[in-house]
This record gives sequence, structure tokens and C-alpha cells, in this order.
Amino acid sequence: MILLDGKKTAEQIQGEIAQVVQQRKSSGKKIPHLAAVLVGDNPASKTYVTSKVKTCEKVGFNSSLVQLASDITQSELIDQVIRLNSNPDIDGYIVQLPLPKHISERKIIEAIHPSKDVDGFHPVNVGKMALNLPGFISATPFGILQLIKRYKIPTEGKHCVVIGRSNIVGSPMSILMARNEYPGNCTVTLCHSRSKNLPEITRSADILIAAIGKTDFVTADMVKEGVVVIDVGINRVSSTETKSGYKLKGDVKFDEVSGKCAYITPVPGGVGPMTITALLQNTLLATEQLHD
Repeated sequence: MILLDGKKTAEQIQGEIAQVVQQRKSSGKKIPHLAAVLVGDNPASKTYVTSKVKTCEKVGFNSSLVQLASDITQSELIDQVIRLNSNPDIDGYIVQLPLPKHISERKIIEAIHPSKDVDGFHPVNVGKMALNLPGFISATPFGILQLIKRYKIPTEGKHCVVIGRSNIVGSPMSILMARNEYPGNCTVTLCHSRSKNLPEITRSADILIAAIGKTDFVTADMVKEGVVVIDVGINRVSSTETKSGYKLKGDVKFDEVSGKCAYITPVPGGVGPMTITALLQNTLLATEQLHD
């Protein structure tokens, strides 16, 4: 069993990005600038955004955090988005999800200009991904592709089973793994809460991508020997072993499943670091498209 070390791989890619930023600086080109919009004080969102800002600084990006009150109106938030769209110094930005219930996430995402949508959620970028046209792939699927590529995992002709059909991970992964390129050229099965005979389907997977948001959902009896497992789940569970009072666990019962795997991602330290790195890659691409 080989551990797919997202932390180590992310650090390698971040080192490569830092070199490109240094070259841009030396030649007088625009330094990438990523902004993050945080509405309210959701602890998980706050932690995630802070981590993004720190990683930006690490690779030499400029970064901004726009912090807004949880009672901001939808029209006020759209005004903020429009300002970011028209700010020439901001190359890419994200609006951290989830948003308060009185705000439509769809309307906010649609207000973001596709050329600055480094989260890859705008319908234009989703459409480009589906048609295999240049655009921004949403950060978690993009990070997973990079991890597969860096470990040179064969994908052509393999059966890839994706559990979970969210617009953020499951659905885009099913499209990306079927594309006529590497990583890709898989036969893909997309499973969800209405799928019947799920263990039977997952046992036929050469590559299993679990993105269902249920702790320890995938057990050893659900996978075959030699499977590649990508665990996208980041679930907070109570723990007396940590200062915070919780620990992160994936959708896969790691101790049970890992013994049957050729490759598996840990949680934490697998897909998570790759997601932030993919966001940086998208921001660098946005800078090049807007200014070079």
C-alpha cells in the first residue's frame, strides 16, 4: 500500500509556483493576487480562509481577506462581488461557502466574473470543464487530478466509481475521469443516495473516489484488493485525544480499508492540501490570462 501524500505533493507544487512568482517578480510582471470573501464567523470557514491566506504568502502571492457581517444583505454582497470583478489588482477571488441561509449561493456564484472565478463554480467554467475547453476546474477535483498525475497512477480503461454527486466534487470528478486524456479515459459510475447495490458497485472499482460526507462510510467489504482510494471526506468527530476536542476523519474507514489498497489518501493530509494548492494554480493561471 502506497500512501498518497497530499501534504508532500502540495509542498512540491507550491515550490514550483513560488519559483514562477519569483521569475515574474524579476521580470517586472504582475504578482498574482488572490482575495477571499468571508461572510459571518463560521469557525471551519474561518480556519480554511486563514490557511489560504497563509499559503498565498508562502508562495509570494498578494492576498486580501474581505470579512463581512453575517447579516449582510444579498444585494450588498453582490455589490462587493461586482467591486472585486472590476478591481484590476485582484486576479482571482473566492466567496467562501456556505453562506448564511438568507443569501442565494447560486446568485452569488453567477455574479462572479468567470475570468476571476478561481474556485471554478461559475456555470461558464463548469460548462468549459464539461466540454474540455480551457477554463478553471474547481479546486478539489483539480487537486485530485494533480495527485493522481504526480503518483503516475494508471487510469486508462479503469473502472472509476465516484460516491457522491455534489456540484463541488462528485459530479465534476465523474466528468473529468471520463475525459479523453490523462488522468482520465476511465469507465465511470457515479453513485449517490438513491443508488442500489452500492457495495456490489464499489467492489468492481479500480479507482474509488469517496465524496459523500459520511464518516467511515466505506468499509473493507466494499472494496477489492489493489484498489486506488481517494477519500475526499473531511468530517469533524468528537475526540478526547486533541486540544480542539475533535479530529478529522474521512469517508473511508482507513484502518480497515488501507490493507486492501494499492494507493490510498489519508485524512487529514490527503486531498485537503491539494485543494488549496489547486486554488493557487488557478490564480496563477488567471494572472497570466489577465496580464500576460
